Amino acid sequence: MASFALRCWTEISRAQLVSNYRAICATVGAGVEVAPVVKADAYHHGAVEVARVLAAEGVRWFAVATAEEGAALREAGLQQRILVMSDALPRDHEALAHYRLTPVIHSLTSLQAWDALARTRQAPLPYHLKIDTGFGRLGAMSTDAEVVGAVLAASHVRLEGIMTHFASATDYESRQTEEQLGCFQRLLAVLAGAGIRPSLVHLASSAPVAYGMREAWGNMVRPGIALYGYVPAARGAAPPNVLRVKPVLQWKASVLTVKDLPAGFPVGYGALFRAPKPMRIAVISAGYADGVPHTLSNKGQVIAGGRLVRILGAVSMDVTTIDVTDCPPLRPGDPVTLIGQEGGVSQDADELARAAGVISYAILCGISSRVRRIYC
Repeated sequence: MASFALRCWTEISRAQLVSNYRAICATVGAGVEVAPVVKADAYHHGAVEVARVLAAEGVRWFAVATAEEGAALREAGLQQRILVMSDALPRDHEALAHYRLTPVIHSLTSLQAWDALARTRQAPLPYHLKIDTGFGRLGAMSTDAEVVGAVLAASHVRLEGIMTHFASATDYESRQTEEQLGCFQRLLAVLAGAGIRPSLVHLASSAPVAYGMREAWGNMVRPGIALYGYVPAARGAAPPNVLRVKPVLQWKASVLTVKDLPAGFPVGYGALFRAPKPMRIAVISAGYADGVPHTLSNKGQVIAGGRLVRILGAVSMDVTTIDVTDCPPLRPGDPVTLIGQEGGVSQDADELARAAGVISYAILCGISSRVRRIYC
């Protein structure tokens, strides 16, 4: 295929990714395994490349959401252990075993099915068991006695890990995390009393690591958003953030055209904006098909010419219009920045998300596949 000009792209820093990973490892210490979460194509950072970079750092586990995501890593040559965290559909069990993926089992019925497959294959397949400690989403809600009975009965598979997931890890005005932790610890004690001691115990994603919640670390943590440079904001009397990370990704787009508008001239679909005075606008090559939230219409900002400038009118599918009246002269092909830094001005995914009325996860994961990635 011919080489095309960059219209909309992300720049992803391998060095910053490594720095963030090392910061997480240093925070939890040598006794805690770090399993980077590379689901959703590593939050759009590119799961295969992210995994390759971290594999060179000695990572032993990766966490993904689906069997298909795990298989893609295997087919790219990654040999590390891969934990599939979302409940696999029954027809995926064979694929899990084929690709040497370790499933998180979310119900005792699924455990029976996984055990039956292991019996058929005559292989002691490993699994991690997830307990719903009060999230009300995925995870077994059985009694402690039922869990013990099911684990002991599943004699053809090996319980390697046990886990839960916090619903309100950043909300220090709520007791939910404390209640979930207590529920989980009680089950661990019951399992130990029955002679069941999984080698891996994990509860924490990014927030419990960043806010130093050691009792929730177990001996493995599952950092996601922190790996890519963001710490979820806390509510209430939170302890200090002990983790220092920086964004790995910058998001840019090219200027397509620059034009002068007379006072009163409309901009974009529905004429959501009309120039109150003579203005200069630029049309940039990024729209909602690239991941720019439509909710940024008439209120978001980007960085152009080293200055924060407003989005004017509706965000379109392929383009967005910005106000460059007070910017240094821009020409077609010049870059503008949606996420990143130009000179002394910066905007990160958190700031873009607040303007759009969403969360930073949605901004990063929403960057579409047609946005080209450049690794540096």
